[in-house]
Amino acid sequence: MTPITRRTLMLSAAAFALMPLSALAEMIDYAPGSAEAAIASGDTVFVDFAADWCSTCRSQERTIEALRDANPAYDDAIAFYRVDWDAFGNGAFAQSLNIPRRSTLVMFRNGAEVGRVVAGTREADIRALLDLGL
Repeated sequence: MTPITRRTLMLSAAAFALMPLSALAEMIDYAPGSAEAAIASGDTVFVDFAADWCSTCRSQERTIEALRDANPAYDDAIAFYRVDWDAFGNGAFAQSLNIPRRSTLVMFRNGAEVGRVVAGTREADIRALLDLGL
């Protein structure tokens, strides 16, 4: 086993300091009950119903990442969950929220839905939704 040198430690610390904030606060992969518990506890929760193969979802993801990088307040105030549409799109959580399709983004505050974007990719619309969480 190679010991950690001072140089390795310093380089690692510098790399960590230069990481974008969104890399530190990744999306939480949804597991049944996880987002529901956060919502029920009154946390501010953003839920992204997405599929890996969905081009609209990828566009939304790029916009969300850019907005989070530009405004660290989002990561300070909001828990971000990603629901895999292929695994959970027909599940109880999606059905309870009447999620019509993948590429649906939903914001919750104090246990209640405060806004959603369905299949929208405009930066202004996604920013407005994220702002509801601040």
